[in-house]
Amino acid sequence: MRIDLHAHSTASDGTDSPAGLVEAAAKAGLDVVAITDHDTTAGWAPAAEALPPGLTLVPGAELSTVSVDPATGRRVSVHLLAYLFDPASPALVAEQSRLRSERRTRLRAMAERMAADGLPVDPDEVMGLLPPDAPAGRPHLAQALVRAGRVESVNQAFAEYLGNGRGYYLPREDTPVETAIDMIADAGGVTVIAHPFAYTRGATITVDVLASLAAHGLTGVEVDHPNHDEETRVKLHGLAGELGLVRTGSSDYHGTNKTISLGEETTDPKSLEELVSRATGSRIVVG
Repeated sequence: MRIDLHAHSTASDGTDSPAGLVEAAAKAGLDVVAITDHDTTAGWAPAAEALPPGLTLVPGAELSTVSVDPATGRRVSVHLLAYLFDPASPALVAEQSRLRSERRTRLRAMAERMAADGLPVDPDEVMGLLPPDAPAGRPHLAQALVRAGRVESVNQAFAEYLGNGRGYYLPREDTPVETAIDMIADAGGVTVIAHPFAYTRGATITVDVLASLAAHGLTGVEVDHPNHDEETRVKLHGLAGELGLVRTGSSDYHGTNKTISLGEETTDPKSLEELVSRATGSRIVVG
């Protein structure tokens, strides 16, 4: 079986619609795909309705969280994959709504900064192109720069304008990762920390923090990811065994916003079975 547990649609910052995502997954030869848009479950229903025969859908989301190292006070952004939770959980609904609102406020502020400096970005146009109630993120600004011909790719836009430490980057007020783990557990779901040691993306958590999250109730860790080199994968594989974490592998597909293909990294079927066996909030959908 070919299983990809990390993919995005236009419900957040991907370029495939939810229906297009599952169609693309089937064309890529996947047996299982997870829809994990940022801080929203809006893509679940349309993806399930369009599910091709033979493809299984794992409902999920990628939550925007932050970790604070108790030893140093250092704050690090943590992407937390959540699967098979109850999307109607009141605490989760409220927090996802807060995050989406905060992300939109942040995106407009960044767009206004860029426009004030003469960059070809129209804040009203950027916001107007967002689907209703969809999470807003830097890729939407990157796409505007690509459309205007200022950069050739989303990656170039991040490297020159939107990356952490660049002039137009603004921080977010994300959920404490421990709180997010608790909310998903209370909603019957399971949690997997995404690309935890992707050093090329910026600051990462430490081994000690990963161990503390495992003790707090984290279910798994994304070992095989395009931003993890072989040395990192070997290290994470060993740590997962020591900490009792389920190992996953995923592409982190965003359509044309990234050069990564669906199924470029995959999850062992036994790992998926373990995640499903621990979840009670929602069910996988079989096409």
